[in-house]
Amino acid sequence: MASALTLPAPLKKAFSLFPLQTHPPVPFTVRFPLVKPTLWIAPPRTSSVGHVSLLSTDVECLKWQAYIALRGLTDIAVRWDIPPEGALGGRLPTLHIPGTVTDGNLLTAEDIPSWVDSQSTTGVDALDGYKDEHAKDESHAWVSLLEGVVHAALILSGSTSSPFDIFIHLSGNKRRPMEAILNPPPAPLTGFSSLLPAFGANVSLSALHLQYTEAINVVSERLGEDTWFLGSANPTALDALLFAYLHCLLHTGDVTRLEVARHANLVAWERRVKTKVKVAFRIAPRR
Repeated sequence: MASALTLPAPLKKAFSLFPLQTHPPVPFTVRFPLVKPTLWIAPPRTSSVGHVSLLSTDVECLKWQAYIALRGLTDIAVRWDIPPEGALGGRLPTLHIPGTVTDGNLLTAEDIPSWVDSQSTTGVDALDGYKDEHAKDESHAWVSLLEGVVHAALILSGSTSSPFDIFIHLSGNKRRPMEAILNPPPAPLTGFSSLLPAFGANVSLSALHLQYTEAINVVSERLGEDTWFLGSANPTALDALLFAYLHCLLHTGDVTRLEVARHANLVAWERRVKTKVKVAFRIAPRR
């Protein structure tokens, strides 16, 4: 049955001037094919003499760099020309690995451990590398301490570019709000009598500094002269996390750095681990 709706002759004539044409797909040539796994990180630090470190200034990216290196993987490329918006989930790091597709596959940070397991020659036992079940359980408390009070002190240190950056972070990796970091969470900046809705966090800097100082003291005491934290025979994920925080703290410009620098064992441990982490990475070739 013919359609009852037909185009008017003038309109049909106008459409005939713009015929729909199809063309074969344009071949895509990768100028620099992905050969080695490449980790997308936040920019590293540049020294005054122009030397560029390959260790990210972002503690989250550095944690995964340390994790990969301490698991024994080497020859991993890094690049920092991709903003967080271009990463998976809008958050760095992202791991770019050679795959079945032409330009490789992308993995989020949560997928890095399983990929490392498939690449590492040394597997992880049921205790995740810790010497016993008690040490494995104890590691959870240290993770909470580092990602809580120590992380909050790092955010509020001289590494923060602007006082407003604590509450609104428009560039770089998205940060967790201060209320989600500290336990118990601080009160909001605005009270019940304010006309504005509750926002921000009313953090007592003096109280936080006391907690941070105590946290660094207990970390130093627990590490002692051990090669790896909690007396493990080999590095664990907790060692990668601890190194990331110590390295970032030692590069802040205020009293936050001094609290770490006063503990000789922490400084020596960070330097020793840094040498192991740095050699695992190289600069990715430019496309």
